[in-house]
Amino acid sequence: MDQNDYGAQYAAKTGDEKTEGSSLEKGTQELAVQDDQAYHFDPADLDQVQRRLKQRHVQMIAIAGTLGTGLFLGSGAALREGGPLGALIGYALVGTVGYATLCSLGEMTAFAPISGSFPHYAARWADPALGFALGCHAYRACIHCWASTGKRALALLSRCPPVWNYFYTSAISTPVEISAAVVLLTFWDADTGHAAAYTAAITFGVCAINIFGVRWFGEAEFCFSIIKIFLITLLIITGLVVDLGGGPDHDRIGFRYWKEPGPIASAGLEPKHIGLDRLLALISVIVQAAFSFQGMELVAIAASETQSPRRNIAKAVRRVFWRILVFYILGILITGMLVPFNDPDLLQSSGTAAESPYVIAFTRAGIKVLPAFINACVFTSAFSAGNSFLFSASRILYGLAIRGQAPRILGYCTKKGLPIAAILVSAAFAWLSFMNVSSGAETVFNWFVNLSTTAGFFSWGAICVTYLRFYKGLKVQGIDRTKFSYYSNLQPYLAWWAIGWLIFFILINGFAVFWVWNTDSFITAYINIPIFAVLYVFWKVFKRTRSWRPDEMDFVTAIPTVEETELPEVPSTTFWGKIGDVIF
Repeated sequence: MDQNDYGAQYAAKTGDEKTEGSSLEKGTQELAVQDDQAYHFDPADLDQVQRRLKQRHVQMIAIAGTLGTGLFLGSGAALREGGPLGALIGYALVGTVGYATLCSLGEMTAFAPISGSFPHYAARWADPALGFALGCHAYRACIHCWASTGKRALALLSRCPPVWNYFYTSAISTPVEISAAVVLLTFWDADTGHAAAYTAAITFGVCAINIFGVRWFGEAEFCFSIIKIFLITLLIITGLVVDLGGGPDHDRIGFRYWKEPGPIASAGLEPKHIGLDRLLALISVIVQAAFSFQGMELVAIAASETQSPRRNIAKAVRRVFWRILVFYILGILITGMLVPFNDPDLLQSSGTAAESPYVIAFTRAGIKVLPAFINACVFTSAFSAGNSFLFSASRILYGLAIRGQAPRILGYCTKKGLPIAAILVSAAFAWLSFMNVSSGAETVFNWFVNLSTTAGFFSWGAICVTYLRFYKGLKVQGIDRTKFSYYSNLQPYLAWWAIGWLIFFILINGFAVFWVWNTDSFITAYINIPIFAVLYVFWKVFKRTRSWRPDEMDFVTAIPTVEETELPEVPSTTFWGKIGDVIF
C-alpha cells in the first residue's frame, strides 16, 4: 500500500487493514492498527447515519454558523468595556485562535470524516487520562442523568474521550440561546407573563426541526444563514454610509469617537494606574470575544452526515478566514466608528436590539425602520444557534454511544439514518430554558451557563492538543499529510498558538473578582481548573495510562476511503449554477 496515495491508505478493510504497511524512504514502518474492542474504533456495524447534508448546507453553516447574538449584541458590550480599538484587538486576537483551532480540526476531519468527530479523535490519538479528565469534569454536572447506571457509568467513563465535556457545553447552550430568543421578543411584548408561552413555542420549534431529520436541519440552517449574512452585510454597509454622513442627518462621524472619548476604555479597577486599567479593559474584551466565537466546530461535527465530506469540509475551512475577517473584524471596526463607548444608551442592558450600537447609531441618524427589522433578524440568529447546538449535542452523544462510551440505546437510528434516541435525550436539555421563568431557578441556570463557557475553552484546547499528537503520528508512520484534501502549511504552529492563548483565556476568565471579590463568580470561573487537574492525575496514577505513542496510533480502522465518501464533482453548465459553485 503506497502511503503517499491518500486514497490507498485506507483501501483495506477488515482483515486486509491488519496486514503489513509499505516501505518508507527511511526503513520499514507498518501502519498501526488497534484491534482491542475496548477502544471501539470500528463501530461500522452500528453507525447508521446517512450523508444527507449537501454542499450548500455545509458551506452556509461554515460561513454563518457562529454569527449570532454574540456578534450582533455582544459587540456592544465589547465596545462598552474596551473602547473601539480594544474591541478590535480583542476580536482579532480571538479570531486567530478560533481559526487556528478550526484548521486543526479541519485537517483531522478531512482525514477521518466519521461519527464522533474530535472527541473520538482525542481518544484515538491522544491519551485516555486526558479523555477521562475532560469527560468527568463535565460529567459532574450531568450526574443526575446517570445515577441509575451505577457501576456501568464508571466503567464507561474509563474509556471516555473529552466528548462529555463538549456534549455538556452544547447541550446547556441550547436553552441559553432559547432564553436569548425569548428576551428578544420583549422588544415587541414587554409582558413577562407571556415568557413561558414563548419559551414553549421556541423550544418546540427547535426540537421539531432536529427530530424531522438532518435534511430539515440543513435547510433550516441554510435559510437562517442567508438571513444572518444579509443582516451583517446590511449593518456594515449602512453603518459605513451613516459614518460617512449619508444618513438623514448628514452628520459625518468618521473616527470622531476614536479621538473623544478615546480608542481604549478604562476598566475602572485601577483608576490610579490608567495604563494598567486600560490593559484590564482590553482583557475583558478578550473574554467577551472568546464566548462569541465558540461553536465554530459545528461544520466538522456534521462531517459524518455530509455528502463528499472531505471536499466540502476542506472548502468550508478555507473560507473561515475570510468570514472572520469580513464579518467579525470589519463588523467590529464599523461598530467602533458609530457610537462612543461611554454612550448612555450603550450602557443599558436590555437583551434586545435596542442595545445594539447599530440600532443606537441608526436611530440617532434618523433611520426609524431598522431597529425592529434588526431585532427580528437577531431573533432568527438566536433560534438558529439553539437549533445548531442541539444538533451538535445529539451527534456527539450518538458518536459516544456507538463506541460503547454511553448506553447503547442512544446509538439507535431510524431507517432514514436519524439518531432519534440521542436527539430526544439532548432535546431534554432544551426544556431547561423554563428555569429562566423562575427567578430562583435562574440563578442555578446561570451557574450551568458559566461553567459551560469555561468548558468550551477546554474543548478547543483538547482539539489542538489532539492535533499535535495526530501530526506527530502521521510523521512517524510516514503518512504524507500534504495529500489530504485539506491541510495547512502553518501547522503545527497554529495549534501551538491556539494552545498558548487558550491557557491564557482560562486563567483570565474571572480576573475581575481579584479586584471586586465575588465568591460565586470565582467558583464558576475557576472551579474547572482544579477539577481537571485532579482527575487527570488520579486517572493517570489509578489506571496507569499513557499517551498513545506515535507508532501506535491507529490511522486505518473504520476510516472510509476517498472512494467511499466522495461523489464525482460535476461542474455546472448554467449561469446561476456557476455562481452557486463560487458561493457554495
